[in-house]
This record gives sequence, C-alpha cells and structure tokens, in this order.
Amino acid sequence: MKTILVPTDFSKHAEYALKVAAQVAKRNNGKVILLHMLELQQTGNDAITTAHDIPELMFFKNAAVNKLDELVDSPYLEGIEVASIVQFHMAFNGIIENAEKHNADLIIMGSHGASGFQEMFIGSNAEKVVRNSSIPVLIIKKDEEDFKVNNLVFASDFSDEIKVPFAKVIEFAKSFDSHIKLVNITTPNNFTPSRVAEKRMKEFISEFNFSNYSTHIYNDINVEKGILHFAKDSNSDVIGMCTHGRKGLAHFFNGSISEDLVNHSKRPVVTFKI
Repeated sequence: MKTILVPTDFSKHAEYALKVAAQVAKRNNGKVILLHMLELQQTGNDAITTAHDIPELMFFKNAAVNKLDELVDSPYLEGIEVASIVQFHMAFNGIIENAEKHNADLIIMGSHGASGFQEMFIGSNAEKVVRNSSIPVLIIKKDEEDFKVNNLVFASDFSDEIKVPFAKVIEFAKSFDSHIKLVNITTPNNFTPSRVAEKRMKEFISEFNFSNYSTHIYNDINVEKGILHFAKDSNSDVIGMCTHGRKGLAHFFNGSISEDLVNHSKRPVVTFKI
C-alpha cells in the first residue's frame, strides 16, 4: 500500500478518509495523492469553453488549490509525502483515471452512503467507484482515530472467479497483519449444507500461502444482512467483498451486495473487483 489516492470534496467524510490514509501511509512508508474534481455544469460539448469563462474557471480552481494546501498542512499529515491534484472532470471518472495513471495501490474514500431514490437511480460516487475501479477501494464512514484491521471479514461464495481478486485481499491483509475471517452466508433462498460450505472454503484457501485465517458459516435472511450481522457479532474491523462491476441493465436488475454494503455498513468496507 505504497500509493494511496484520496478523493476529496472537502466534506467531513472526505477528511475521515484522509485521516485513515495518513495512518495507512505511515504504516507502509507510503505516499498520499489528494484529488479534487471540479464538476462544472455543461451547456454544450465542452464545459470549459461553453459553460464558464476563463476567469470563473480560475476562481474555482484557485479556491480549490487553497483548500487543498490547507489540508496538506494538517498535523496528521506531517512527515508524509503528499501530492495534490485539481482537475475539471466528472468525479468518479476522474478518480478511476487518476488512480490508474498514478499506479495507486489503494483508493480511500469517505462516504455517508445513499438511500431511497438516490440509491436506486443515481447511487453515491463511492458506489460508482466501487463498481468500476480495478484498484481496491476502502470506504470510510466515520472518524477513525485509530484505524486498524485486526480482523477482516471476507464474505464470498468462494467460487473460482474469486481466486484472482483474493490475491489482493491477502496482500491487503498482510499489510495490516490482519486475521481474515472467511464467511459463507447461508440464506433460505440459497441454502448450502454446512459440511459442503466448510469443504469449499478450505479447498479455496488451500491454494494460497496464507495461514492467518478462520472459516465461518452464518445463517441469515439475506446475504447483506448476514455480512453486517456477522461483522458485528464477531467484532470485526473491516468488511471485505468482491464486486462484479456490472453496468447498465445488468446492474439495475442484479445489483451488487458490495455496493449495498458501501451504502449501509457503518464499518469500513474494502472492495476488490473480479
């Protein structure tokens, strides 16, 4: 976790993410890239030339640069290499493009979630980044003065398609000396006998050189509630999930448990794209 991208809209939730990024960077001798996207309303094909004149653009940009400078001077960032970027771009597209351009190992975002019609039709920026990012995304919901990942819940069906992203899960866990709690959520609509689920998890983890784990089976009315309840009952620090990154109608009808957790979990959620 050497390079950490932190998008900010200067909200308190964005600062929660930056504080966590500072802790992660110190732990891994890494650097932080602080990113602010200026989303300007478009009235034509080119937002810069048709929606705003140059003096107005420079006013917004200079104001953002000043705010970033203030953040960079925050006491909790002392001793950490921090780069700041201001760009005119749609937020979630700009976040993903900059993460890839700067070879980020992790994106850390703050989010207050989304609900109701906003969740159904728009979704939060965090949800959109989770859906599209090929780089692991850590979502922070509250102020974490002492961020730790002693226990990481990883919920999955432990199918073959999870094996590639799970290598990144292990990398994440090793960077925090985390114990991974592998959990299979059993629901009335998707019942799996305990002995079958246990065998599947053990066969899955046997392909990786990792021993700091335990296996669990948890019953609940649906997968999302099962993950949230298990994380609470086991006093875990972070919830880890893989996301399919479905788009369009496939996403509308199928949704993503990872994105629902981003909106509903009070605990930090880290996602890894399949």
